[in-house]
Amino acid sequence: MDEIKRQLQFAESRRGFLKKASLGFGSIALSSMLAPSSAFGSTLFGGINGPHFPAKAKRVIYLFQSGAPSQIETFDYKPSLAKWHGKEIPPSVKGTQRNSGMVTDQSTFPLVKSIFDFKQYGQSGTWVSELFPYTAEVVDELCLINSMYTEAINHEPAVMFLQTGSQLSGRPSIGSWLSYGLGSDNKNLPNFVVLVSKGGGAQPLSSAAWGNGFLASHHQGVQFRSGKDPVLYLNNPHGVHDHDRRRALDYIKALNDQQYSLWNDPEIQSKINQYEMAYKMQSSVPEAVDTKEEPDHIYKLYGEDARIPGTYAANCLQARRLAERDVKFIQLYHMGWDQHGNLPGGIKRQAKDTDQATAGLLKDLKQRGLLEDTLVVWGGEFGRTSFSQGRLTAENYGRDHHPGCFTMWMAGAGVKKGIVYGKTDEFSYNVVENPVHVHDFQATLLHLLGIDHERLTFKHQGRRYRLTDVHGHVVKDILS
Repeated sequence: MDEIKRQLQFAESRRGFLKKASLGFGSIALSSMLAPSSAFGSTLFGGINGPHFPAKAKRVIYLFQSGAPSQIETFDYKPSLAKWHGKEIPPSVKGTQRNSGMVTDQSTFPLVKSIFDFKQYGQSGTWVSELFPYTAEVVDELCLINSMYTEAINHEPAVMFLQTGSQLSGRPSIGSWLSYGLGSDNKNLPNFVVLVSKGGGAQPLSSAAWGNGFLASHHQGVQFRSGKDPVLYLNNPHGVHDHDRRRALDYIKALNDQQYSLWNDPEIQSKINQYEMAYKMQSSVPEAVDTKEEPDHIYKLYGEDARIPGTYAANCLQARRLAERDVKFIQLYHMGWDQHGNLPGGIKRQAKDTDQATAGLLKDLKQRGLLEDTLVVWGGEFGRTSFSQGRLTAENYGRDHHPGCFTMWMAGAGVKKGIVYGKTDEFSYNVVENPVHVHDFQATLLHLLGIDHERLTFKHQGRRYRLTDVHGHVVKDILS
């Protein structure tokens, strides 16, 4: 007991000295939260003191299509599959890639063409499926990458790999790395916001995809939900007035400051940060998510689903509002692209739910001047096989998971417009030109935000970690 009292007395005298010197840890933390945030965070809560070089993008909107859209039905046009339709995939081709366990009992692997037509659009003449008429209208804004590839073959590891750089849960997500490295331009909203379309799909989506991993907990993504309470447990309980909540937070902060002086645990500072952010969000979040004042022509641009909270279209509109308010990383998740069977019907529904809103978001950002410094990303976790999973009929077929090649696109700040980068073979089975690995994509995204992916690191358990692990290179050919 005497030893504890001695330690507390020492902590009090130490804190008193630091306060007199105007360098107390608590005052540093509080000034970081209450003073206007710099564009690139602070040395206390951030990983770097500003960007490594001038950034092209100030923020990112990542439209993650969970479940893996088929590249053959979307943007990787393969007319040569028509002559192979119904024929067995050559062993020399099939043997180049591993397949999932869902086709181990399948004895035949017939190649299957897409039943959807493709046409060339825009001045770029980019081939786009008939499923995406609205995206076709903005194709000259896109940097289409047909040569993406990954190492993961099942959904959750593949999602984790794209979002965190590792197939295993527990690493920080892209948004968390950006929060750690660059901070926020808006002191009243989180650095990293997540929006998930309601309804979902067959496979679950783990919140670890937007987790902070071993970074401080205030860097994790904050999920905004549809309905009366966008953020759970944000509002004051019934009967608790705002001045009472403010007094309670001040007392809690004083106790946390005392604990931090004693233990120097950085997670205590995260708690202070989170309490203060929650208090600010009580007024900032309702204003940010309230779309009632949006004019009718905006709803027409995104589609009528934008009037229904929680839909993909509504979340795209929310993403634009958050981008206007300088949220650093806005992540949308839309599930349901996993078509092992009945692919024609399933992908048609998914495209209908997402196409207009995706294109509407790009048009809206552009007309507001936001596309110049906002990077928009679209894509899933891997591709689909060019052979049919299950029985092939005249009207129906499915496709298995395929890590060997898939399509993503970028648009906006820092990327070339109206180009198609990379190429797959005639079966859309292997990359044959300009391969882009998941870590290359991550390195390029960080580069556009002014970050050298090899220098944004965090020491954990004796090792310096980074988003790209020990791999990755910037794809300079797609940079404007």
